[in-house]
Amino acid sequence: MQNTKLLLTSFTFVGLLALAGCSFPGVYKIDIQQGNVVTQDMIDQLRPGMTRPQVRFIMGNPLLADTFHADRWDYLYSLQPGGGERQQERISVIFNSNDQLVSLSGDFMPGVSRDEAILGKDSGTTVTAPAENTDKPEAEKPAKPGSLLDQIQKDVDGVETVPVPTPEPLDTSPQ
Repeated sequence: MQNTKLLLTSFTFVGLLALAGCSFPGVYKIDIQQGNVVTQDMIDQLRPGMTRPQVRFIMGNPLLADTFHADRWDYLYSLQPGGGERQQERISVIFNSNDQLVSLSGDFMPGVSRDEAILGKDSGTTVTAPAENTDKPEAEKPAKPGSLLDQIQKDVDGVETVPVPTPEPLDTSPQ
């Protein structure tokens, strides 16, 4: 009788320990976002020669403004989808002694879209010369009227483009 109680108690204890380490199905885990959200559109608006206030207007306040590297701002963003693997992106904006934008470094580069990588297209920077005697691609067939593609095309055709102003260099001559 006493051996049965001891055996039952030990099985119960081991079972509780096993359940404590398991995640129960159906438990919602939140997405954890930290840092500055940086998009490719924001990077594409940056131009060499922009001042710090102009960069701050486009990108927002930097996450890291290092005292020892006053000419560099760091923008970090991390996302951990509910229980998934953490993804992190980084961009550093570097200024010269006149507080003008000189260069960028990090995961985003001007003109390089991450959408191509997601859609499976090669986003490498290699340029190949066009082959001679190539056949011309077939013209795209127009979308059927009233279809989703037709609606999307109408929306795209109706978008007005707004040019991004480029800053003029500052006049440094004495007045």
